[in-house]
Amino acid sequence: MKRFRVQSLQVRLAVRLATLYIIATVIATGALIYGAYDTASSLNDRELSGRAEDLARAVSRDGAGQARLALPARLASAYADSTDDIFAVRDAGGRLLAASPVEFGAQVSKWPLAKDDPSYFHLTDLGTREYYGLSVELTSAVGPVSISVARAAGANVLVSSLLREFVLDVAWASPLLMLATLAIGVFVVRSGLKPVRDISRIAAGIGPDTTAVRLTSDDLPAEIKPLVDAINHALDRLERGFVVQRQFTANAAHELRTPLAIVTAALEAMQGNGELTKLRADVGRMNRLVDQLLRVARLDSVALDFDAVDLNEVASSAVATMAPWTIAQGRTVAFLGTEAPVRVKASSVAVADAIRNLIENAVLHSPLGGEVTVTVQPDARVSIADRGCGVPLGDRDRIFDRFWRGKGSKTAGAGLGLAIVKETMKAHGGGVTVSDNPGGGALFTLAFTSTDTAAQANISSAG
Repeated sequence: MKRFRVQSLQVRLAVRLATLYIIATVIATGALIYGAYDTASSLNDRELSGRAEDLARAVSRDGAGQARLALPARLASAYADSTDDIFAVRDAGGRLLAASPVEFGAQVSKWPLAKDDPSYFHLTDLGTREYYGLSVELTSAVGPVSISVARAAGANVLVSSLLREFVLDVAWASPLLMLATLAIGVFVVRSGLKPVRDISRIAAGIGPDTTAVRLTSDDLPAEIKPLVDAINHALDRLERGFVVQRQFTANAAHELRTPLAIVTAALEAMQGNGELTKLRADVGRMNRLVDQLLRVARLDSVALDFDAVDLNEVASSAVATMAPWTIAQGRTVAFLGTEAPVRVKASSVAVADAIRNLIENAVLHSPLGGEVTVTVQPDARVSIADRGCGVPLGDRDRIFDRFWRGKGSKTAGAGLGLAIVKETMKAHGGGVTVSDNPGGGALFTLAFTSTDTAAQANISSAG
């Protein structure tokens, strides 16, 4: 089974940061808690050592020269009133000098004498309480003495309470700190990847019509710049390839026009049988293909000159130009305009060319005697309707591709006419669509942006 992998670099970095933060937080929290308890334990040991030293200073000799423990009244009272703290003092010979309580002294008497280094013990058999303590040998007025001191488990309520409070604070503060740190990390990652997203948007807009666009390397991480430079060099090579291809297409089409014109003129002057008629039709198709190739080359490489034009004038002129050819094909063409001019910012030559292509396409797909209608609408749209068989839904997205022809197509075209229309409308910032003609057949619509509508929109926005 193929393992699932997250494709987003941002998500990958965020996940890795989260994992790092969680591990670091757990380690830091554990270290803090361990350090707190270790500090508390050290303080407890230090306090026990201090008590042992106090007891060693209280050892002296009595009138008979025997060692004895003479506690100050304050210490004697503290030990007498408390069962939390216990002690036992023995001299160098192991004789018990004093103990509180007596039971503890009895147990300590059985132990070996203490050494200079403290030894720790845990009592569980002294009454009903547990004790933690240490035994150590200290110097006194009578020489070395062995002192054992202990404190009942849980006796230091304040320290225990502080430790519990600290653990609780760490327990709820650590996740909040981790989330805040993670949020900052994600923000930093996202802001750091913003230049990459910006060049991605630029790259998404590069196509055959925008081969001159290049990716910018400003503010990019040093690791990404080599990739951007490599992509720009690849785009340079692609642009040169497109230029060579377009020049070849234009030059080839241009060079073919003259010999085809000569062949066409010679065929028109010749008398012959049906084979000659078929040859004339073939040469006519070649002339049409060469003409379309030149139009494509011009759209690809020559910037169009835009002026304010009236769609009524452009469309009616295109209809008048195509009318003789349409009649020769056994069909008719009609024009329906608007009373007021419909002005758009466009190239009149390119728009007329697009309308002629659509008229020619409609005529070739109309039945004999059928009528093609060209209609200009006030909302800056031009529609061309025929009475043919229409365009299947599955083909409507592909009919505008270059050199694409539907299955079973009986027309002699090369599949460039509709592609020219699409490129023309794209250059004008508009679009072309195909739908069903309400009366049967296909309805092609060219949608422009009216200059009057744009001006009105500017006035409204300014107001």
